[in-house]
Amino acid sequence: MNTQNQFDLTGKVAVVTGTSRGLGQYFGRALARAGADLVITSRDPAALKPFQTEIESLGRRVLPLALDVRNFDSIQKMAADAAAHFGKIDILVNNAGCNVRKPALDVSWDDWNLVLDTNLRGTFFVSQAIARHMIAKKYGRIINIGSVTCVAGYAGLGPYGASRGGVKQLTMSLADDWGVHGITVNCLAPGWFKTSQNAVMYENKEWVDYLTDRIPLKRPGAPRDLDGAIVFLASDASEYITGQTLLVDGGISTGATRALPKK
Repeated sequence: MNTQNQFDLTGKVAVVTGTSRGLGQYFGRALARAGADLVITSRDPAALKPFQTEIESLGRRVLPLALDVRNFDSIQKMAADAAAHFGKIDILVNNAGCNVRKPALDVSWDDWNLVLDTNLRGTFFVSQAIARHMIAKKYGRIINIGSVTCVAGYAGLGPYGASRGGVKQLTMSLADDWGVHGITVNCLAPGWFKTSQNAVMYENKEWVDYLTDRIPLKRPGAPRDLDGAIVFLASDASEYITGQTLLVDGGISTGATRALPKK
């Protein structure tokens, strides 16, 4: 451990899945600013070029790789190529995910499979592939990205909530499995953040006002709100924390309700 700065990631190698857009880029950016070199992934590697250039401008090494988390062979190849290129993998951020927002009666068989295969099965098998390399080094930080739906249910988010609740349970199981190898496994669960998946909802001012009323800190999340949490869980500062779900949600999971109108 670096006793001078436990949050320093200099010399660490981090794999961040789903980095062609959205929160995945914010996670990668925060880790790079803390000193980590990056493996960035997307189903379309060409989409990673602008982000690769940005991270390289920070003086970090970057390896862009193709990854489809719904394809077992793709997962194995990404893990092998990442380990071969850098010689080790210290940190994994399982960020790749998707959502299908529909009333429960309208969810199809294929909708369910798409969301669960991406968010839950993908998280498990990427973790498994990367953990094999971490075990060899007796060190690792695995961070599974969940959401407030890990602990709360919302209408129209049946498959998504099931997948994120599964990620929370999976996190605890893997923490118990791999702790003996010096690997911590935690879940970072953002609350309501504006992303490409839900941007259309933020165009509805009435909905945003309603949401804001339910958040004790009285605003939706901004990407910067996740920087400290991702670096903390990736660093030696969290070396005795494993199997936990860290909610970064402005307090909405407290069950706060909309304020009554003033008379």
